[in-house]
Order: sequence, then structure tokens, then C-alpha cells
Amino acid sequence: MADTINSTTNSTASGNSTTSGGTGRAEGNLVARFFRATEIDTRLLGMIGALLVIWVGFHILTGGLFLTPRNLWFLSVQTASVAVMATGMVLVIVTRNIDLSVGSILGFTGMIMGVLQAQLLPQVLGFNHPATWAIALAGGLVVGGLIGAFQGSIIAFLNVPSFIVTLGGLLVWRGATWYVTSGQTVAPMDANFRLMGGGTDGSIGATWSWIVGVLACLAIVAAIVNGRRQRKRFHFPRRPIWAEYVLAGLGCIIVLGVVSIANDYYWPINIARRYAEANGIAWPEGGLFISHGIAVPVLMAIAVGIVMTFIATRLRFGRYVFAIGGNPEAAELAGIKTRWVTVKIFALMGVLCAIAAAISTARLNAATNAQGELDELYTIAAAVIGGTSLSGGVGTIAGAMLGALLMQSLQSGMVLLGIDTPFQRIVVGAVLVLAVWLDTVYRAKAK
Repeated sequence: MADTINSTTNSTASGNSTTSGGTGRAEGNLVARFFRATEIDTRLLGMIGALLVIWVGFHILTGGLFLTPRNLWFLSVQTASVAVMATGMVLVIVTRNIDLSVGSILGFTGMIMGVLQAQLLPQVLGFNHPATWAIALAGGLVVGGLIGAFQGSIIAFLNVPSFIVTLGGLLVWRGATWYVTSGQTVAPMDANFRLMGGGTDGSIGATWSWIVGVLACLAIVAAIVNGRRQRKRFHFPRRPIWAEYVLAGLGCIIVLGVVSIANDYYWPINIARRYAEANGIAWPEGGLFISHGIAVPVLMAIAVGIVMTFIATRLRFGRYVFAIGGNPEAAELAGIKTRWVTVKIFALMGVLCAIAAAISTARLNAATNAQGELDELYTIAAAVIGGTSLSGGVGTIAGAMLGALLMQSLQSGMVLLGIDTPFQRIVVGAVLVLAVWLDTVYRAKAK
């Protein structure tokens, strides 16, 4: 009897000990459970953490100049063109290719669009015709797509490595840019075309910014609800309800925070005064405060990011791209036309370069021969820093766009600190090498 009591006591004590240890482990794994439930990408979260560290560090070093509405607004505009190209570079690198010609294609298509609207179209349509900007943009998109398809065809059907083809393209299209105008700068751009570059006219103002923000919040909620319904429909595991609320809340907070910062940057006093005089507005005693709101190029970059995410995650083409990157031989045996997919990827990359060229040309209000120089470095760095593996098969559009913001943040901060351009390039190159090394370490641990 005593032995039975002792055995029961020992079992109870052992059970209590196990329960206590389980509770400790549960508490210790609370963060891991949170990330599993919400399905937040920890690598993406790490990038956000690194970005915040960079921002706070530069804010301290610059004496409070970095984290101001003015600087953050300009930072978003400066990031737009590289972010657009980085979304395409993700698909290129995922298929184990590379495109070194994106900067030169940007410069060439930008010069084509500049010549169309500044020299050719005015002779046909007249100056300030409302269709000028659309025809110029369409011309640039067609040229960019053809260049990308041409390079992709050489890579896919002639089996020339993408590194060599696009390295040649870097030189060819840069030289072709010079020959279009014999080295002359083309300016100014059409007034409607310039809206794509940002500035006081190239922004949507406070009211429309809040409208866009609210619509974005509704879209986030709708996407989460639809995703939950689709998981239920196909009997896939669903996130806990509280995780859905957390994701929706975080998304809306970020969106409305961005809108608030954009609206806190006001027009310069001289421009606001001219606007008041032109519209018969009495100048208030404390001054006239007109918000810039979200810049048009930022909206263009976000739209491209959404479309590219849809292509990469929802369309058959996107699945083919990742299948080729994961195992090209298996993809070929599965019936995927890998060569045509490669051509389409590079054609899409050319179109994205043209969109980036439109943003860059509109912001400069001119097409120059130096436009897009070293943009290939920043674009590749943005994709790699954003988690795209050079070994292929892995990459996200959101990560690449965040990588572009990180790269531009480094450059903007160094400019505010007065650091020389050569040293800025040293830092960018070092960051690129560090990102590739970290990716290698991460994948080695994953195996």
C-alpha cells in the first residue's frame, strides 16, 4: 500500500514537473508561435528591423534631418524607379539568370521617350497636345519590351549565358543612347509627362491621399477575408482569427502612417504663394499650408509591385518561373516551355525598365546620356538584399521593393552626411557582398 502511494506521488510529481516544463517551453516559444500563426516572413521582418536601425542611426548622425516628412517623401520618390526594376529582377534571378543591362535600357528608353515628346510629336500634334505623354510612354514601353525580348531570345535559343548577353547589352544600349541625339540632352518634357516624376504637381494632395489610404485598408481586409475563404474551400489550414485581426490592423496602421507622413510635407512657401495669387486666394497670416500627399511615382511603383506580386504568385507564368528556378531539367521534363518563359521574363524586364525610365526622365525633366548609370548595381542589390537567392528558385516582390528602399536609404543618409560619392559606392558594394554572404549562411543552416 505504501509502495502504491509512493508510486502515485512520484507520478503526480513527475506529471507536475512535465507540465511546468511544458509551460516554460510554451512561454519561451511564444514569439515563434506568434510568427507561425500569423505566417509573417521572418526574413522580411529582419529587413524591416535593419531598415529601422539605419533610419534611426542616420537620424541621430544628421542631427534630426533624416526622419522628417520632407526627407522621407523625397526618399520614397527616389526609390520608385529602382523599386520598379527590382520587381522584374526578382523573376530574372529566380530563374538563375542575371540582367546587367537594366540601367542602359533605362537610359535608352528614356532618351527615346524624350525625343518623341520634345522633338518628333510636336511637329505632328503640336505643342502641349494631351496625347503626347501617352504616345511617348507607349513608345518607350514597346522599345523596352522589344529589347528585353531580343536579349531573352539570344539567351534562350542561342544558349548564350545571360551574364554575357546583358553585359553586351549594357555597352550596346549605352552607346545607342548617345547616338540617338549625338550626346545632347533632351529637354523639357511634356507637362503631363512630368507628373510621373513627383514634385508639387506630381502628387495627389491630402484628400486623395487619405482616400487612397482608406481604399488600401479595405483592400487589405478584403484580401485577408478572401484568403481565409479560399483556404476553407480547399481544406487548407487557416490562421487563427486573432492572427487575421493582427495582420489587418498592422497593414492598416502602416498604410495610414505612410499617408500621414506624406501629408505632413507641405508645398514650399514661394510655390504656395504663387498658387494663391493665381487662384485669388488671400494669403493667411500664418501662411498657406498645402500638402503634397503621396507622389505619383510612388503610386506607380506600388501598382507595379501589386501587379508583379499577382503575376508571381497567382498566374501559371509565375509558377513556371519558380519551377524553372528550382529545377530547370525537371521543369523541362514537366512540359514547361522554358525557353519561351525566359524570353517573356526578359521582355517583362524591358517593359519595367521603360516604366522606370519614364519616372526618372519625368523627375529630371530631361533625358540625358548618363541616365541610369549604375542602376543595374542598385537593382540587383535590392533584389538580393530582399531575399532573392542567386542560386535560383527563391524570391519575393515585396522583399525586393523593401531592398530598394534600404539601398536608397543608405545613399540618402550618406548624402545628408556629406560623404563623397566614391565612398558611397564602396558602401553599396560592401552591402551587396554582405547580403549574398548572409543568404549563403541562411541557406546552409536551412539545409
